[in-house]
Amino acid sequence: MQYTQSYPIGTPGKPWGDTERLNWRKQATIKREYQQEVIPKIKALGDRFDIEQYGALSYDETRYPLLCLKSKNRDSNKPTVLITGGVHGYETSGVHGAIKFMETQAGHYQEHFNFVAVPCVSPWGYETINRWNPNAVDPNRSFYPNSPSEESANLMKLVAALDNVLVHFDLHETTDTDETEFRPALAARDGVEYIPSSIPDGFYTVGDIENPQLEFQAAIIASVAKVTHIAPADENGNLIDSPMVQHGVIHYPMVKLGLCGGVANCTYGTTTEVYPDSPGVTHEICNDTQVAAVKGGLDYVIRQL
Repeated sequence: MQYTQSYPIGTPGKPWGDTERLNWRKQATIKREYQQEVIPKIKALGDRFDIEQYGALSYDETRYPLLCLKSKNRDSNKPTVLITGGVHGYETSGVHGAIKFMETQAGHYQEHFNFVAVPCVSPWGYETINRWNPNAVDPNRSFYPNSPSEESANLMKLVAALDNVLVHFDLHETTDTDETEFRPALAARDGVEYIPSSIPDGFYTVGDIENPQLEFQAAIIASVAKVTHIAPADENGNLIDSPMVQHGVIHYPMVKLGLCGGVANCTYGTTTEVYPDSPGVTHEICNDTQVAAVKGGLDYVIRQL
């Protein structure tokens, strides 16, 4: 196989070792601050929700405490809704969309559900606008026993202690930088050829191939369509190289791939994918899209209770 050098770190065809991973980490710089942009927004909700620290990242435990929001006066007779954001820290609306839902909408649903929201699973990734953690490990491929990712291991421990998780929304984005930076870096890290792909123009969801819940996914798509456009399939009927099984929906094997979407073993689960790089789309539209996705999914689940 012919390898081409499409990334400045490493040798084509050779997986990275410790030196390459360190060189990659050295070029990562702080571009925004978790302590200024995220933590204050979480703490501002302390009058309405319990704020718990479920861990801290060893890279800097003071700088990177891991926080979650939980419903006050949790009722064991109610099912739990889990909302996770920022598993990939660079996907901004996953973080701020989760917070915005808890701030503006969760109260309307608390007669039906207990809520647990983890707005920023990967704060180092948030600050450096990265998909990986400092060890060049993707947290969203690391949800399995003896995880190589602290971010994933901490979240798994939190989720394992939760009761009756019925619904899980894992809030993500698909960005143009997936194709210009993160996929070339992945190919370089693993010593394989980089094969260009395409970025869907619009919102879509990823369901679990083992538990697709197509009506649930459709309700999310219908809700989001009121806020932003839904991604069409490409000329092959795919979204990011996966068959589109219905309007705006693809499937992954969540547990097999070690994805956050499989962490809760719940009845209703989805991974949202917002597209922030479309002309005319703003940060607030992206946040509102995440909120609409959660609302659409919960409205559907309530009808099934």
